[in-house]
Amino acid sequence: MQFIPQILFLLALAFGLIFFARNVKRLRRNINLGRDLDRSDHKSERMSKMMRVALGQSKMVTKPIAGALHVIVYVGFVIINIEVLEIIIDGLFGTHRIFAFLGPVYDFLIGSFEILALLVAVSVILFWIRRNVIKIRRFVLSEMKGWPKNDANYILYIELVLMALFLTMNAADLHLQTVGAAGYAHEAGLAGAFPVSQFISPLFDGMSVGSVIAIERAAWWIHILGILFFLNYLYYSKHLHILLAFPNVYFSNLKPQGEFKNLQAVTDEVKMMMDPDADPFAEPAEEEEDDEMPAKFGASDVQDLSWFQLLSSYTCTECGRCTAECPANQTGKLLSPRKIMMDTRDRLEDVGEKLNKNKDYKPEEDDKQLLDDYITREELWACTTCNACVEACPVGIDPLSIIMDMRQYLVMEESAAPAELNNAMTNIENNAAPWPYNQQDRLNWSKEA
Repeated sequence: MQFIPQILFLLALAFGLIFFARNVKRLRRNINLGRDLDRSDHKSERMSKMMRVALGQSKMVTKPIAGALHVIVYVGFVIINIEVLEIIIDGLFGTHRIFAFLGPVYDFLIGSFEILALLVAVSVILFWIRRNVIKIRRFVLSEMKGWPKNDANYILYIELVLMALFLTMNAADLHLQTVGAAGYAHEAGLAGAFPVSQFISPLFDGMSVGSVIAIERAAWWIHILGILFFLNYLYYSKHLHILLAFPNVYFSNLKPQGEFKNLQAVTDEVKMMMDPDADPFAEPAEEEEDDEMPAKFGASDVQDLSWFQLLSSYTCTECGRCTAECPANQTGKLLSPRKIMMDTRDRLEDVGEKLNKNKDYKPEEDDKQLLDDYITREELWACTTCNACVEACPVGIDPLSIIMDMRQYLVMEESAAPAELNNAMTNIENNAAPWPYNQQDRLNWSKEA
């Protein structure tokens, strides 16, 4: 009977970690469905960017209010969970506040955790108000109905409950230490400083020691089980960015934002077409491996995108900063860069679920695909390619790259460009310029000056 709590804790911890490992395995499998992409260059520059943007939250604070609140929650979440190490050790070995021997250092840590817990709770409440009372525009757009809205609120509720449990656990513990309850009293006095829970502790005055112990144990158990639940809920939530923001920023594009990728094989062919001295009947030179024509131009489904684009779809925080900055969206167009990422993730999850049921399933044989079934052509052609969404994202996501890959598929595989673009391309082919004027007439305007 003495070891039953430790056994139950070990089982809960093992189940939580095994389930988390299973989700990580599925996540990695889904991301690896994407095309290969080499992002192993410029390691020091990538590390510097990751430390600045992901760890330092440099792009979050561009919006001061939301940025400050997010930094509080971010720092609080990271630092407070240091205490989880103590909880795990106590749970496995049946000890209580195993690190109390650190004395003043322990007092400082517990005091800091409590202040941060209070600040996190206040920040979470303000986040909830911004979403549900003030209803900031980027939080109430069409793609944020249903599960995305509920998911955001569920996370806020979970964080608020975890902070409340942490403070309740400490308040009950403080009361039990003060009255000298067995297993809670310490020869050196109080174990920990309690700047916040000291104001909650008087609520337990007049209660029996057994009742307060029951409350403290219940808060302790629900707190650690809640953390394990939260850890595994991340896979199904937009808050997966807690784990993926760092690798996503590290592997993000370092090239100038106005630089679009070109297929070298296509570039060489166009250059030959534009060269008046080129022999169209000449045997083509032996191509390098990287210059070979791809089996498919552009992307119509998730397996046509790169692994980094799929990683980004899971990293998206659904904060809507990209959509708020999008000039197409601001002028009433159907495009929302956030929805592009959410649709990509939804399609990838759909593919992943089918793979869970049938490991031989192939996305290309499905009757659904990302194009048309999730993302419409109207959305794709509404993009102005201004890069505002890329610049606005706080975790290095590039919705524009997905839009451009899908546009490339429409143009090069389906010849389905809008009429205006087709006219421009025809003019370039015939007149070497996007305008419908003969090359010999191009300088006529100067004669009228």
